[in-house]
Amino acid sequence: MAKNLDIFENDPVPKAVAKLAIPTVASMLVAVIYNMVDTFFVGKLGDPNQVAAVSIATPVFLFLMAAGNMFGMGGSSFISRALGEKNLDKVKHISAFCFYGSIIIGIFGAFLFFAGMTTILSLIGSSSATAPFARDYLSYIAYGAPLVVLSTAYSNLVRGEGAATTAMVGMMSGTVANIILDPIMILNLKMGVSGAAIATVIGNAVSLAIYLFHVCSKKSLLSIHIKDFKMGDRIAASVFAIGLPASLNNILMSLSNIVMNNFLSTYGDIPVASMGVAQKANMLVVFLQMGLAAGVQPLIGYCYGAKNFRRMKDSMRFAMFTNLVIGVTMTTIYIFFSRNIVSTFIKDAEVIETGNMMLKALMVSAPILGSLFIFNFSFQAMGKALQALALSVSRQGFVFLPMLFIGRSLAGLNGIVYAQPTADIVSIVIAFLMFLYMNRNFKNSEKIA
Repeated sequence: MAKNLDIFENDPVPKAVAKLAIPTVASMLVAVIYNMVDTFFVGKLGDPNQVAAVSIATPVFLFLMAAGNMFGMGGSSFISRALGEKNLDKVKHISAFCFYGSIIIGIFGAFLFFAGMTTILSLIGSSSATAPFARDYLSYIAYGAPLVVLSTAYSNLVRGEGAATTAMVGMMSGTVANIILDPIMILNLKMGVSGAAIATVIGNAVSLAIYLFHVCSKKSLLSIHIKDFKMGDRIAASVFAIGLPASLNNILMSLSNIVMNNFLSTYGDIPVASMGVAQKANMLVVFLQMGLAAGVQPLIGYCYGAKNFRRMKDSMRFAMFTNLVIGVTMTTIYIFFSRNIVSTFIKDAEVIETGNMMLKALMVSAPILGSLFIFNFSFQAMGKALQALALSVSRQGFVFLPMLFIGRSLAGLNGIVYAQPTADIVSIVIAFLMFLYMNRNFKNSEKIA
């Protein structure tokens, strides 16, 4: 644990960011693979309806990840600030609360999936051709709902105490399990989308086992003991203050994707499948930038808790510059090789043609999108719940959703496709203005690291 604190307090900013961010970026790369492999192997079946089914079911799966992020992001931010304050008992209370809260929410989520399956399939825009496949996929995901919520939560909590390498190993282990099981279950056992769902649940279980092994070791300050469970002393309130805005981002992402898929389905199942492939490919760029932002979050939270605002802002600036380099580089590669990238997922000519157009559209905001993630994760790390909430709502809510309706009215399919990059750019401007306002208070309180 002392080694982790040394990263927060003494390492030069580039070195500290690298130590925390590289394992986290690697974890996010693994997460990209994790999300891509289902679409990749289902695409090998050569059935656009099954690819479309996975695409329309994914937003529902994101609701479980939203629940995990509520405890994971909220708990991680709170833990890093508690470490900065040297309040180690509070760290145990926070982590135990997040553990048992995740279990309860996961069980409740599974119940909702089974009880409302028919309604869910209707709302997400499934057609008569895709509904049976989407039902199979979501049914198996529901059985593993508590595991998915816990795994998502603890990947963040472990990273929140500075154990970024352990978080990376846990995610990589789950992904390897998923990659091994996907071709076996989807292709060899001919289980199709059901096999993809089962492999996903098992992968989450493997990741969770790694995280819990770490928590139960002497290297960790986290706890899952019932004696450390505590909701009072503002434990629950502080976790939810940051966790709810963080999870709201996933919830709004799910809702907006459901609306988008409903709009796309009016043009047929091909656009739904094409957007699913384009979004999966675009995830590599998004998760690289998000991974760096998530990696630097504990450092920012620690510096904020220790009132070392100079080091906090230096960390933010360095992370933003790095994300800019990543964004420009990846955008250049994607623009030139977009058709090749889309064709790796499926060989259907119509899906490739439409997906190529959609992927290029999604890349419009990619060069500067990383700054939005830095601002958002920084606000979470500082405990600035309202600011974090505003950014979450803007990118996936009050900007994106209206743009979907406006874009469809003005430009049809193209308007729907360009709604997301437009929302990204507007949200970046909002984030920058909010930080300028907050920066006036930091200038009066800075101390030299």
